[in-house]
Amino acid sequence: MALNRRSMLWRCTLGLAVLYLLPSLLFVAPAWGHHAEEHQPPGVLREVAFDQRLNEQVPLDLSFRDEAGNPVQLGHYLGEKPLILTLSYYDCPMLCPLVLDGLLSTLRALAFTVGDQFNVVTVSFDPGETPAQAAAKKAHYARGYGRDAAGARWHFLTGEAASIAQLTQAVGFRYTYDAAKDEYAHAAGIVILTPQGRIARYFYGLEFSPRDVRLALVEAAANTIGSPVDQLLLYCYRYDPATGGYTLVVRRVLQLTAAATVLVLGGFMIVMFRRDKAADRGERI
Repeated sequence: MALNRRSMLWRCTLGLAVLYLLPSLLFVAPAWGHHAEEHQPPGVLREVAFDQRLNEQVPLDLSFRDEAGNPVQLGHYLGEKPLILTLSYYDCPMLCPLVLDGLLSTLRALAFTVGDQFNVVTVSFDPGETPAQAAAKKAHYARGYGRDAAGARWHFLTGEAASIAQLTQAVGFRYTYDAAKDEYAHAAGIVILTPQGRIARYFYGLEFSPRDVRLALVEAAANTIGSPVDQLLLYCYRYDPATGGYTLVVRRVLQLTAAATVLVLGGFMIVMFRRDKAADRGERI
């Protein structure tokens, strides 16, 4: 009976593995089959990077427009408090909302409050976007932040191409525009600035540890410059139905999903196998 039970267990486990992994494997297989392509991103992505320029000074006199369309200089948000800077574009269909959602989650977990101990500024790197788009984005994240008027102190700016170019170059944010797809290819992350506007720390990806961000803000407030971090970049670039190709973002998410499923199922198999062996010993006794 134990043998039959074990046989049924293994069959069920293998069936579950196939059921859960097959969708991911179907999408990830092209990436595994073209290993060289993983190290040679599509041509448009070869121009994309998020270089670390720690201790570099960000120009404070760069002119932008706030959500109401009023002219402001970047230095208006600096001088007394450290600053979390994010670069995105408000019409982004993929990565930018995920970065902003990740930052929102971090801000909500912090004991610090936006506008009190630090400031947050999001700048669109699309010169064609308008203050109205910035205002809509601000309203969404101010509601999500949920700390009364503090949400209104997360600022969303737009600007001319010259100011955008100077800011992105200063922080090492290299991106490119694909006219054929009418979208930008760019990397994901946030930058911590000291009150004087020097680059203190980078965080890459879509989620940012509240503990690490809090520490980075405390250090930046004291004008302490952090150390370089591993540059594990996520790139924003859509699935191309013409070629059947997936972006590095989607590909890696699918790979991580498949790997996590394997680990979960593996753990389940080990636990059940041990229980089965224990049951066998009990029957023999």
